[in-house]
Amino acid sequence: MDVSGELRYYAHTLNAKFKELLLVAIADVHYGNHLCSVSHFQRMIAYVRSKPNIYCVLNGDLCEAAIRASLGDIYKQVPSPQEQRDWMISQLIPIKDRILGVTTGNHENRIYKDTGMDISLDIARAVNAPYRPEGMLLKISFGDNNNRTSDKPYVYWVYFTHGYGGARTKSAKAVKVERIGSWIDADVYIMAHDHVVNVAPDVYLKPDNRTMVDKDTGFTTGKVVASRKMLVKSNAYLKFGGYGEMGGFPPVDLVVPVIKFAGTGKPHVSVEV
Repeated sequence: MDVSGELRYYAHTLNAKFKELLLVAIADVHYGNHLCSVSHFQRMIAYVRSKPNIYCVLNGDLCEAAIRASLGDIYKQVPSPQEQRDWMISQLIPIKDRILGVTTGNHENRIYKDTGMDISLDIARAVNAPYRPEGMLLKISFGDNNNRTSDKPYVYWVYFTHGYGGARTKSAKAVKVERIGSWIDADVYIMAHDHVVNVAPDVYLKPDNRTMVDKDTGFTTGKVVASRKMLVKSNAYLKFGGYGEMGGFPPVDLVVPVIKFAGTGKPHVSVEV
């Protein structure tokens, strides 16, 4: 299992009978924090299990993972980081076949930097999912009859990473995922960390390789096709209070963005919140 180094993608070929595929990012659960909304997290697990065409990625800060040297409150943290890891694995095992990839977050990284132990890697191994701490690029194939061709699936590219740094305004938080779209080619970009849901479509123009000869001028020419990139900032599972309230941050949005990929007609991506 590759855990670091140069970016490469992981490919998943899913059911050819799917007419659409739904994808959610599970991140910023912060299990162990006394304000963690376990009920909302378990509701998300139940949602993933509810239909065969719902899949997910794990995008860091699943555990609070406060240690003595970190900024977290070790005195309010319940249970211990090891028990947090074990509980999280127990919750994810029922959906392990729906988990397409795993990254880590700054909270799990506290333990790694202090001890060299990577609890995100432990979780990825337990659910048998590819793991890359920095971020992951996925190639997702499903459906059939793409471009009216039998046995040709629809293909989508997804890049997700936990995120970094601090920001106060929604625009400052959103611009971080927008930056990624300028240097990695994908259909969807997902970033967590900031605990604020934000969804924005971004349209870019891509030249079609197919050419034609203009009958009037004789010049060889081709079409330029508009494609959509979806920029997604995901939710968290913390109730209002604690260091967030003391620091002047707004209440956390507990609603999960659901990314929809079309498996019929033209390739299409949309997001519902």
